[in-house]
Parts: sequence; structure tokens; C-alpha cells
Amino acid sequence: MVVAMASAHSLLSSIADWPVDTVAAGLIVGVQVVDTVGDIDHVFELASVTKLLSAYGCLIAIEEGIMEVDTPLGPEGSTVRHLLAHASGLATDEPVPMKPVGERRIYSSAAFQLLADHVAAESGFGFGDYVREAVFAPLGMTHTEIYGPAGFAGRSTVGDLCRFVTEVITPKLVSQELLSQALSVQFSELAGIVPGYGRYNPCPWGLGFEIKGQKNPHWTGENQPADTVGHFGQAGTYVWIHPASRIGMVALTDRAFGEWAKPLWSHTNAQVWAGVTDTSGGVK
Repeated sequence: MVVAMASAHSLLSSIADWPVDTVAAGLIVGVQVVDTVGDIDHVFELASVTKLLSAYGCLIAIEEGIMEVDTPLGPEGSTVRHLLAHASGLATDEPVPMKPVGERRIYSSAAFQLLADHVAAESGFGFGDYVREAVFAPLGMTHTEIYGPAGFAGRSTVGDLCRFVTEVITPKLVSQELLSQALSVQFSELAGIVPGYGRYNPCPWGLGFEIKGQKNPHWTGENQPADTVGHFGQAGTYVWIHPASRIGMVALTDRAFGEWAKPLWSHTNAQVWAGVTDTSGGVK
């Protein structure tokens, strides 16, 4: 990963004025970090942004033969695919079925813990250790860890997450074929709720990665393409990536997500997208 000096006309400069005590952000184009704000080595709690890292660990487990995308796991009729795509019907915080499998997009941290427990049992490593060796170590993410539940107990830095974004843009750890599945809508007809934003029909999701689709309002910018992927966390954090344009952004704060974030995140992301792309969506 190459880090470029931020320009005098930083696309991220307004983030320094967000109403938070501590914030850092980075903008990635291709394999280069082209702009930053704040201390990119400061460690933040990630909350649900952790799911992106856990999902990537699961993708590597699939590549290693520990499981398959369609291995049965969870409630009767559920598979790894259902769990990663929040389509298993499990409740948010407990592995209790709330709906039949494949009927509703129910956002579920419990589903991610089932995945983590399965990988741990089959690999012989604790899930946090497995992801550290499979994802963090090879990418040089030395300040990142999953220290508890796989759905939300992660810590990282902007610098490390920029390395992760670069991996998603130009994958080295997983095959392009498998990653393309992860970044594509799974069970496309499902309606569901994005926590903090409301119900969408449909509510597109990939394998761990939220997909913007036609969601509005949304935490990404209104001008960003429908195939923008990523995740936000209740710790006041987000990562978005547009793989086709090879552009991504990381923003981490120490203030819990709330009404303060909704206009700021969407407006900031719209400004960043407009600043880095031309009218056709290509990089300026």
C-alpha cells in the first residue's frame, strides 16, 4: 500500500470538523491512499464494521476448504451463504429463528457468531486468531484484532483498514470469483432493515458486505453507485468501497452513531465521490 501526501485541497478536510472528540479517515484510489485526515494509526472500536473483517475470514475459510458457501449451518435449511447475507431468519443478538430461512433480511450478529464458532471448531484456532493469521498478518494490519463476538468486537486503525480496502479492490488472499460473489446481491428479493435507517424493500446484501442498491436515505452519498459496498458501525465508523472504480473510504470516530451522523456521513460521502470521480463515474 502506498500512502500519498494529502493535497492542499483535501477532499477529507471537512471531517476534522465533525462533532466528535477523535476522528481519522482515509481515501483510497486503486492501491494508493490519496488523502487522509487525523491520526491514521489511532486504534478505534469498530462495532459492526467488524463484520467485514469476519466475513473476509470466512471467505478464506471457504478457500481453504474448511467450509463451502452452501454448507448447511444454522437453522434447518440455512447455509453459510444465508448466515453471511443476513437471510437465515435468526434474531439480531441470539441464535433464535425469528422468520423462516430466506424470507426476510434480518440483520444478525448472532449469525456471524455461528460462523465464527464453526470456523474455530473446524480449524482448531480461535476465530480471532484465525482471522489474524489469515487476513491481518498477510495484509500488514498490525493494529487490528477481533477480540470477542465476530459481529461487533473488533478494533482497528484507518491505516490498517485502508490496507483491507486495497485487498478488496485488488484481492490477493481470496479468488476474484469468490470475492465477486461476496460483493454481489444474495437473495435479491428480500426486504429488511438497516439498523438506524429503517426498512427497505428490497434490502440488498452480499456475503457480509452491505450493498447500497436503491436505499434512500442511506449512510453513503446519494450520488454513489448502487453497487457501492461496505458497512457502518454503531461506534461511529464506516467503510465503503466501489470495486469497479477502485475507490474506497474509511472513517472512524469515537462517538456512537446517532442522528448527528446521518446528514454528515451522507453529505461527506457525496462530496468525496463527486470530488474523486468525473460525470461518468470514472476516476478524475
